[in-house]
Amino acid sequence: MPNKSICFINSSKSWGGGEKWHYDIATNLNKNDLNIFVITNKKSELYFKLKKENIKVFPIKISNTSFLSPFKIFNVTRILKKENTTTIIINLPADLKVAAPAAKMAGVKKIIYRRGSAIPVKNKLSNRILFKFFIDEIIANSMATKNTILAKNPSLFNPEKIKIIYNGVENSSDNKSYAPIYQRKDNELIIGNAGRFVKQKNHKFLIDLAQALTKKNITFKILLAGNGKLKQEIIDYAKEKNVEDKIIFTGFIENIKHFMHSIDLYILPSLWEGFGYVLVEAMACNKPVIAFNLSSNPEIIENNKTGFLVEKNNIEETVQKIELLIKNKELRKELGKNGHKRVCELFSIEHTIKNIQEIIA
Repeated sequence: MPNKSICFINSSKSWGGGEKWHYDIATNLNKNDLNIFVITNKKSELYFKLKKENIKVFPIKISNTSFLSPFKIFNVTRILKKENTTTIIINLPADLKVAAPAAKMAGVKKIIYRRGSAIPVKNKLSNRILFKFFIDEIIANSMATKNTILAKNPSLFNPEKIKIIYNGVENSSDNKSYAPIYQRKDNELIIGNAGRFVKQKNHKFLIDLAQALTKKNITFKILLAGNGKLKQEIIDYAKEKNVEDKIIFTGFIENIKHFMHSIDLYILPSLWEGFGYVLVEAMACNKPVIAFNLSSNPEIIENNKTGFLVEKNNIEETVQKIELLIKNKELRKELGKNGHKRVCELFSIEHTIKNIQEIIA
């Protein structure tokens, strides 16, 4: 694909699945005969990571009202024209309102909206205009996400132009030595969770789970990686439930493999997920996983084969699955092995890149 100039735009300051997706795809495509550049927030983790990879980055700050600023739209248009952009991939709704019109004015041939959240698109006039006149194709990161795009308005967009491309991860089954995030004591079961401390991620469930496991006299630790606006609230909640000694707050983890190789089991109690990136990362590291039976989780987890799907917020059922894994180490190993195989078959970064190359060709 010579002479292709591909722009990724993601103005989020925080680091999450969408930002990781942009980083992974941009860095992998940059190895090919393509002009890859990214428009992002100068104070974001994505900006700093891309700079380390020597990928061309343009700083910008976009808010929900930026589409009202002709200067902001003109600035993006100028960048796209300067780079002779042929394709733009836009990640956030606020970015879409600015970058889609800018791309049209810049003569960009293909405008792609990458939807990563399994939340219905609002059926309002601005969205109907954007989806009808500006967007050429949509990338959905799961079937759950695709289904929510048209949930409020079936005629919002042509469903045949919504392509499902699962997020991909690198194969983590290697012989490298990873320094543990936490040193295990005695026969502790190490449970892990990584994500922003926001309402969606439902961290209080893990604190309640810690209380239930303590009452069962189970020896364990729960490692919580990440930062976010609700972190102090979760710390206080752990103290309130008298399980602060069972919870380890690790902060942001630069290399997720170090985290995954430090745990025995990964639990995702999110209330919704467009695509549970961390589930796949855990499975890639041969770890069994537990998640609620909702959103895209059933697309990732093969129940009773790579992990367990449990009822939303069901502490008792989750404890039962944990007790089963404690008693049966061979089952833990088997689930981990099956999970790794599933990642190789469905969720490899190579598979994702191949699908992206086809859509931007």
